[in-house]
Formats: sequence, C-alpha cells, structure tokens
Amino acid sequence: MLSQDSSARYSVPEYSVGEPVGLDLQRRDVHPLEEARSFKALLDLEEPKYSIEQIASKIGKPPAYVATRLKLTELAEVVVEEFYREEIGVGHALLLAKLPLDKQEEALKECFQEEWSATRDRKAKRIILPVRHLQAWIEQNILLVLKDAPFDKKDAHLIAIAGSCVDCPKRTGHNKLLFADLGKQDACTDPNCYQAKVDGHLAKTLAAKPTLVQISTGYQKPQEGSTALPRGKYVAIQEDKPKTKEDAQRPEYKVCKFTIEAIVAEGSGKGTTHKVCANPDCAVHHPKKQTSADDAKWKAERERERKQEAVARATGFRTLEAIGNAVPVRPMKRELLYVALMLAAKLDLPRVEIVAKLHHVSGQKEEETLSKTMQAYLRRAPEGTLTRLIMEMSILLRMASGQDSNRVLAEAAKDYSVNVDAIASNVRKDFAAREKAKAEKKADGKAVPVKTATAKLKKTA
Repeated sequence: MLSQDSSARYSVPEYSVGEPVGLDLQRRDVHPLEEARSFKALLDLEEPKYSIEQIASKIGKPPAYVATRLKLTELAEVVVEEFYREEIGVGHALLLAKLPLDKQEEALKECFQEEWSATRDRKAKRIILPVRHLQAWIEQNILLVLKDAPFDKKDAHLIAIAGSCVDCPKRTGHNKLLFADLGKQDACTDPNCYQAKVDGHLAKTLAAKPTLVQISTGYQKPQEGSTALPRGKYVAIQEDKPKTKEDAQRPEYKVCKFTIEAIVAEGSGKGTTHKVCANPDCAVHHPKKQTSADDAKWKAERERERKQEAVARATGFRTLEAIGNAVPVRPMKRELLYVALMLAAKLDLPRVEIVAKLHHVSGQKEEETLSKTMQAYLRRAPEGTLTRLIMEMSILLRMASGQDSNRVLAEAAKDYSVNVDAIASNVRKDFAAREKAKAEKKADGKAVPVKTATAKLKKTA
C-alpha cells in the first residue's frame, strides 16, 4: 500500500502481453517495490516467456540487479510500510528481503537507533543507521556458515520437513545471483532451521553412541537436569600442534590414557565432537594439590605468583584506562557508534567484562546479558566516551590475537605518553596497603578501610 506522499511521487508501470520491457522501468518515478512487482509480473507471464537474464538485458542491468529486486516482493508487511514511508532506503530493504519473514521484523529494528533529547518532553528520536551496520548485524546474527555445521548437509532425513541443505532455497549458495556479495561462502539464512538440524544431529549421535560423554562450553550454570559436564569438570584436548615450547607444556596439548571422545550438548559449538579428559584422578589434566611436607612452601610460591599476576593485571588495567583518557575527541557519533558496536561484538566475555569494569557498567556476567547491557551503554554514550571505548577495545583485541599483552600496552602507552612505571608503582602501593589492612584486621579483629591504610602509608612515606 502507498502512503499519500509516496503515491504522489511514484507511479505503477502497467504492461500488456507482448509489450516491450524497459521503457516504464527506466522512469525515475517508479518505486523500487513497484519495479520489483513489474519484474515478477513479467516472469509470471505464460506468453511471451521471460527469464531474469532476458529482463536484465532489456533494461540494461546485470541479472543480479533483477534477482535482488525480485526479492523485494517477499518483504514482510511491516517492512513494506517502512519502505513506502521512506523510513528505510532501498539498500536496507534489499538486505531485509533476503531474510526469512520471521527474521525480517527483528532485523528491521537494527536499522535504527534512538537518541533521547535533553528537552523537557524527553522524547526519543529515531535515527536511521547506515546499510553497512545492518549488513554486519545480519552476518553476525543470521547467516550461519554451512562448512562449520556439525551435521551432514546432504542428509534429507535429519529433519524431514526441512530436507537436505543441498536443495534448500534458503541457502545462499542456492541463489548466487542474489548473494553475489558473499562470493564462494555458502551460508544458511534460517537460524531456526539450522538449530533444529543441530539438535537433530545431537539426538541422532547420542542414540547411536549412548555412552558418549556430553559436555557444556557455556560459562553459565548447566540447566536443571542437564547431564552435560560443565567447563570446570573436563579439559578439552587441542587438536592443533603447539606453536611454542610453552604451549607444549600446557595440559590441553597433552594426551593421557583417560582421553575420551565427547560431544558438545550445550553452549557454542553444539553438536561438535572433541577429545577430552574428564577423569579427576588424571595427574596430567587434573593435578591434585600437594600434600607433602613442603606444602606450605608450595602455597607460599603460588600466593607470590598470584600477587604478581594481580599486580600485572591491575597495572595493565590502569594503563589501558590512562591511554583511554589520552585519546582525543572528534569523529561523528554515528560513525563512532558503528565502529564501537563492531569491536564490542568481537570481544570475548572476559574482555567485555574488562570494558564494563572500566566504564562502571553493571550487569549480569552471562555472556548474552552482559553483551546486551554493553550495547545499550554504547548507544547512550557521548562521542568522547565512544572514542575512548574504540581505543580500549582495539587494544584488547590486539592482546587477544596472540600478541604479547605487555608489549601491546607498552606501545599504546608510548603513543599517548602514559607513564607505565608510575602506574605500576601506584598499583604496588595499593596492594601493599590492602595487605597491611588485612594484617591489622587480623591483629585487632576490626576491619581497617583500605583508604585509611593507604593514607597511613603516604603519611609514613
């Protein structure tokens, strides 16, 4: 349906059998959706019979242009209304049209962000985001690369109603004209169907191997009644060869006599199989605490290492904070938000927690909940804070890529004239103050505030 504004601006081209194609379609006042419906009408004609390639040749456009325009006829009603009102552009509509109907409305919400005014009415203003933002969201939340699927893509009986992935029209490789931008990558556009097949594959595998150990890769507590082993109860054996001598000494790169095959029943990688050690008596993967005469010495050594690691982490945290404070403010907020959201999506849970702590963002530590909390914080953040967040998350991603963390921080600190030695010194003083407070608490049985202990140290110094 056309709104009053759009009906005045656009007209619907009409065709009769045998009428040459390409005249009305070249007019500037034809709405893309009406153009798409015209293409569809031509394809549905019995005489003369048209193909996508023939229509493309008639109008002087590549076949991919016609194929993507035809997809517009499969838009959900709510998307059509927004498109006619010009709330979204043709680029947004073309991306949404490639998705299943039940996902289009969800993806439509990602085309906008709300900005709250500082006036008394406190009304939210809806702002359209760039097409590339929607594209990135779809790639991260909808498209599922089929080469990574744990199930057999050729199995037509895994989920009878779905059939095999080879013949599925919802597969990007099924319509290369429509998904030419993905190149050779073949992906599923229906997450619900994909998940159903993962569940079917899991059930089929367990039925064939009832003794197969089930594991969970999630950080949250296992579901009630779950038989899957949580992360802390097993060690996954790495299939790759260790890259360094240090890696070779780590338990996950070693194989023991208790190594067995397991399948992921909960969490990421569901349905995939791995070699694990789940035997608590294994000295290689589950070493027990020392109970010999030198146990006190061993504990003291571990405590010393723990303190050193804590000081190093706190030093790194404050260094990153100081670098963020030194970042200058400038680019447009819309672009900054786009970059910030993309970087946040690449961070794993521990590093999302670091960013949340840096900016005092509170929320539950479950990965999905904390990620949503951070996204909401990013959308509300001013330009200066977004600029700082981009720098901090970029540094954290470099640290996560396998590069030496201390070196990454040192390079960034040098660029922004941050004195790492001074920060490390302050961290050591703070830790010393905490240790002194604990000692005084044990001595007189009363808690001594850390700030008071720090003040006493400064006074003594």
